[in-house]
Amino acid sequence: MRKRSFNLHKIIEKRDLTPSTFVLRMERNGLEFVAGQHIQVGPPNGIHTREYSIYSAPGDKDLEILVREVETGLVTPALKKLKPEDGVVINDAVGYFTLPGDLAEEQPLLFVASGTGISPFHSFVKDRPALNYRLLHGVRYASEAYEREDYAEGRYVACTSQDAGGDFKGRVTDYLRQNPVNPDTLCYLCGNCDMIHEVFDILEEQGVKSDNIFTEVYF
Repeated sequence: MRKRSFNLHKIIEKRDLTPSTFVLRMERNGLEFVAGQHIQVGPPNGIHTREYSIYSAPGDKDLEILVREVETGLVTPALKKLKPEDGVVINDAVGYFTLPGDLAEEQPLLFVASGTGISPFHSFVKDRPALNYRLLHGVRYASEAYEREDYAEGRYVACTSQDAGGDFKGRVTDYLRQNPVNPDTLCYLCGNCDMIHEVFDILEEQGVKSDNIFTEVYF
């Protein structure tokens, strides 16, 4: 087994999106990755790290992750306290939740995320803006539609379960039942396991082959 190598990366900016959610922008330090991969991140003097899908694109100068603080967590409260010029430890990027390199521009794509599970899709879209995609983002409130301006108009759908301020009132599963998917669509699901299981079943019922459904459980 290859030993994971951790390196210290300086924080450049902490960008608050909601009271509990923020983006950490860090020095890249030559770290290479493919859109959709994840890294382990932790405070410089701690013993714990957490996996984060990379939020930025492979061609960006800096490295970004999207973080939601869990007050009882071992890592996120410590990350929230960090400031620019502080450091974090990061390991090499890994993972297979990626797009095919030979993907045709006209290939229809469905991205389904819950909460901060939108991170790999943000990287996909920044890396390849000409993708033929629709992105369903399941959140509680419209205020959690993180940086929706980064997505092409008409391609991002905020599905809000607790208010009517999004694009669709209800869960991503409700949206899919009302808006069936073309069976030829490649479907990428990232978020909590309950959402993934339910969406997977809905897509199969709509004729999408299991080989065309890709999943990444996000805690």
